[in-house]
Order: sequence, then C-alpha cells, then structure tokens
Amino acid sequence: MKYLFPLILLAGLALTSRPNVLPVVDAETPLYEVMRSLGAPERADIMVRPVEGASEQLGRQIILEGRLSGGSKQSAHFKCTSCHNTVREDPVLTDMNPTDRLAYAEANDLFFLPGTTLWGAVNRESYYNGDYEKKYGDLVKTARHDFRGAIQLCATECAQGEPLGEVEMESVLIYLHTIGLKLKDLPEGAPTVRRINDAIAEKAAANGVIADLKKKYLLASPASFSLPPEDRKAGYAITGKPNPANGRAIYERGCLHCHENQRYSFFELADSEDHWAFMTKHFPRYDRYSTYQVVRYGTSPIPGKRAYMPHYTKERMTNLQLEELRAYLSAGSAR
Repeated sequence: MKYLFPLILLAGLALTSRPNVLPVVDAETPLYEVMRSLGAPERADIMVRPVEGASEQLGRQIILEGRLSGGSKQSAHFKCTSCHNTVREDPVLTDMNPTDRLAYAEANDLFFLPGTTLWGAVNRESYYNGDYEKKYGDLVKTARHDFRGAIQLCATECAQGEPLGEVEMESVLIYLHTIGLKLKDLPEGAPTVRRINDAIAEKAAANGVIADLKKKYLLASPASFSLPPEDRKAGYAITGKPNPANGRAIYERGCLHCHENQRYSFFELADSEDHWAFMTKHFPRYDRYSTYQVVRYGTSPIPGKRAYMPHYTKERMTNLQLEELRAYLSAGSAR
C-alpha cells in the first residue's frame, strides 16, 4: 500500500501534463463541423447566413414538398425529390457504382433516380460536374464551385421553377446541413475520433487529418454523358445475359417513380402488359418514345409542356442496366 499513493500521484501528473483531449468531436458530429474544428477554411457558399424567417422546417418543406414559405409551389412540375434521394444511396462512398446502387436501393427501399442524392451534398466541393457543361453551358460557371449557385440552377433550370429568395435559400441550406455526412458515416480506415481530437487539441497534423478524411468520400459526383447504342435493334454489346430481375427493379424504382399516374410526367406508365408492350415496341426505334433515346438524351422542356425527362448519365445507369430493363419489359409483354 505504501507505493499506491505515489503511483496515483504520478498518474495524475501524467494526465494533467497531457494536452486537453476532451472529446471535441464524436461519431455523431457532422463532418462539416469536424472539418471546421480541424481548421479547414470556411466556405462562404455553404455557411448558413443569419436571415430572419429562415428555418430547418421551411427548408425541409421546400425540399420534400416543393412548397415555398407562403405555401405556393416552387415549381409546377417538379420538386427536389423528383430527381434526388435525401438519404444515403451508395454503399461505398468513394465509388458511385450504379450496379451496387440498384442493389442498395432494393435492400433499403429507395428510388433509382437520375440525380445524385442530396445526402452529403454540403460535404462536396463541386457540382454540375463533368459533361453537365455541355447541357447548361455558361450557367455551370456560377454553379460548379458555389453551392448556392448550384441550388439556384437546380431550382430554375432542372425544376423549371421560381428562383429561391433569401429566406428560402438559407432554409434549404439549413436543412441540407441536417442531412450532411457524420463522422460515423465514413468507412473503416478513416481517421479515428481519438486522432481527430488529438489533432484539434495539439493544433498539429490537422491538415493531414483533413486530407485523410477527404479520401473517404467523393468530393464531387462524376457525370459522363452516354449515347444510345448505334444499332438500337441489337442494343448495347454486353457480356453475359441481362438479368430481368434487375430490369424490374429499375422499372419500379426509376420509371414508375416519375411516370406512374403521371406523377411528374405527361407520359403515363403502369405495371401492366400494355405499357410493357408499348415500351418494348419502341425500344429499337429512333423516336421520342424509345427508352434508349430518353434515358441517354432526356427530353427538353417546351412552352406549355415544361415537365421534361432528365437523362441518366453512365454513373447513374449502365448500358447493361438498360438492357436488363429491356429484357424485363420484353419478357412481361410476351406473357
């Protein structure tokens, strides 16, 4: 017992001599706040501005319901969730793989949509990437590295609606911060809570921790436009046999999401043999009803008919998946 007090004293001295490593962040901390705590530069385009009347509730209402502060519709045609999920949709945060995404959608009852999920959007560093410059031209210049610009482009061009006012914009940002990545969302191998807190407390090695954190998720959603097959009768040249079960999932979680009961489209689809037969008949044709045509090119808004079909990039739907959709529809229409 005579050695116990000295040991306790030494342990106390050791603890008091360590830098302050109280848990500044934990697994539930938003990644945005983790980065700020580590000293990452503040981004004005993501930082929420204090605006009277702005709220998470209003932002949620705009995103999920498409209704502005006065109750009017932001767009007569679409809302954000017409094209975007608001939850995680990729099992691996560094790989936007449509095959894995479809399986994840099946397992988690999600839609299979042309737009990247809004979950984690505040953690990305560029928007309307890759080939979207071909579609939107100079409009991309004010959106690619400006989150507010990207939101406004989506509101006016993609949704064919009204631009957001200051209160609406800040409300949307507040809500999007609530569905940003949290530290616990990062995969194994990401910097640990202990390492992060040590870096914050010691004000050392923070840049290395920030860099390591950014390696664990994509800072931008890639976007590569793809063409229909040269021979639409033959379809895409693929290896192996297309799986109609995957085609069913695409039809139910993608096509019907917008077209069932004309939810977001003038063109109606249903889970019926007549509709399967119509799509099967037009698949190989060079017309506006060909699925190859609308999936790869989309359609354009026109006066009096501004609801349009956004196209799927190759990162959102593969050539094989299109063949699987064709196989499912063809098998159904043949019954």
